[in-house]
Amino acid sequence: MSELRDAAMSAKAWPFEEARRILKRYEKKPPEKGYVLFETGYGPSGLPHIGTFGEVLRTTMIRRAFEVISDIPTRLICFSDDLDGMRKVPGNVPQQDMLREHLQKPLTSVPDPFGTHESFGHHNNAMLRRFLDTFGFEYEFYSATEFYKSGQFDEILLRAAEKYDDVMAIMLKSLREERRQTYSIFLPIHPETGRVLYVLMKNVDAAKGEITFDDEDGREWTLPVTGGNVKLQWKPDFGARWAALGVDFEMYGKDHSTNTPIYDGICRALGARAPEHFTYELFLDDQGQKISKSSGNGISIDEWLTYASTESLSYFMFGKPKTAKRLYFDVIPKAMDEYHQQLRAYPKQDLTAQLNNPVYHIHNGDVPESRMVVPFSMLLNLASAAGAHDKETLWGFIRRYAPDATAETHADLDAAAGYAVKYCEDFVLPTKTFRAPDAQERAAMEDLAEQLRAHDGATDDETLQSMVFAVGKAHGFENLRDWFKALYEVLLGQSQGPRFGGFIALYGVAETVALIERGLNGELG
Repeated sequence: MSELRDAAMSAKAWPFEEARRILKRYEKKPPEKGYVLFETGYGPSGLPHIGTFGEVLRTTMIRRAFEVISDIPTRLICFSDDLDGMRKVPGNVPQQDMLREHLQKPLTSVPDPFGTHESFGHHNNAMLRRFLDTFGFEYEFYSATEFYKSGQFDEILLRAAEKYDDVMAIMLKSLREERRQTYSIFLPIHPETGRVLYVLMKNVDAAKGEITFDDEDGREWTLPVTGGNVKLQWKPDFGARWAALGVDFEMYGKDHSTNTPIYDGICRALGARAPEHFTYELFLDDQGQKISKSSGNGISIDEWLTYASTESLSYFMFGKPKTAKRLYFDVIPKAMDEYHQQLRAYPKQDLTAQLNNPVYHIHNGDVPESRMVVPFSMLLNLASAAGAHDKETLWGFIRRYAPDATAETHADLDAAAGYAVKYCEDFVLPTKTFRAPDAQERAAMEDLAEQLRAHDGATDDETLQSMVFAVGKAHGFENLRDWFKALYEVLLGQSQGPRFGGFIALYGVAETVALIERGLNGELG
């Protein structure tokens, strides 16, 4: 084993912990199919949301960790359940009335309300693939419509007919009494209306591979379970898909966790080994509600990328996947700054620490250098104080603070400056609330302005921070946090802020004096 593999076998980062669990699955003999199969599932009933991205990203991190500790080849399948009937019209898409006419039809049979693709399902699949491709994921895309209609699922569907009573027994134990009376694992697709039917089976003929049922008008039909004429209910479909593909690993949200014994039981009833699982906690919006692709709450992929880098989003997704996290716009600055903190730490760490560092997993071991000589949170304060509406305004301050930095040599900083201007305009400026200083605060700020005017020494962060600190002590602030909070509230219109010495160094001594004067004169609000 190489040094890297040795270290990875004891690394505490969760992708390596999961990878070792999957490797243990094949400690006696390698998989007969010749590879380990990772899968992520997607229900294209609405536009793809950021949680879907997180699922693929986290699965990819585990896959790459597995490839460090094992020579067994791997595959990743992104499976879209696009044969599912459209049960409700998503609230965030156009042509609501038109869509309502196609309720209960498979998503790939519903017209595209955007008018760009063959169907609504095809449109949402394209959206999914577009943002997965944007992030460079290596995956194979599977459509349930193609999977059912092409015959790839036929063997398992015939086995489901053969094991119908066994699979039904697993499902019925999980259902309420009234639901049991009408439940079947098979959902026929009506030959005339094209709708997915939720009806009782009158007969399941395992020998012929056929089902017989009455439609909603009482007419009797007999259909083969193969060839896309019938689909499985979503819980049986989960387990049957694992059996058909030989899935070794799938992660899903906590809302699926109670179904795990059902999925596993159905997979085993159909003659296959159940995969390893990883259950992650759900993402919440600003109100603490679960984000949903149909309601469109939370943040979309495109919205995050309007205000921050792709890597910052990956960093957010890496952290504590088993802890529920608010996924809203206010988490973006922290994610940006912490990502770059980890980048700066990485070269100084030993191999063990590097393997536990999120940036190792974000970049699959090929970790770049951070050129962010100004933190993102500081750029936000600079944009706010300077009234910047473009990143070139910020560069006027950055070049004075860091003369060697240019947009070409510091591409990450240049991009961050653009993000900061947009974020500041949309989220910082509208929430600013300035206040007037009290007598003690006014005296201290006048003193600070006077000392800054007279200062002709070094203007680095530490020198200026020491000056601010000394002024606060001299004016009797028992808790210096109150002094800094006053500076933030009077001069920046917010209760929290940057290390003020660093802000002065970046914004400029003369500019800060002018800012203090405007704040004391009540001109900032």
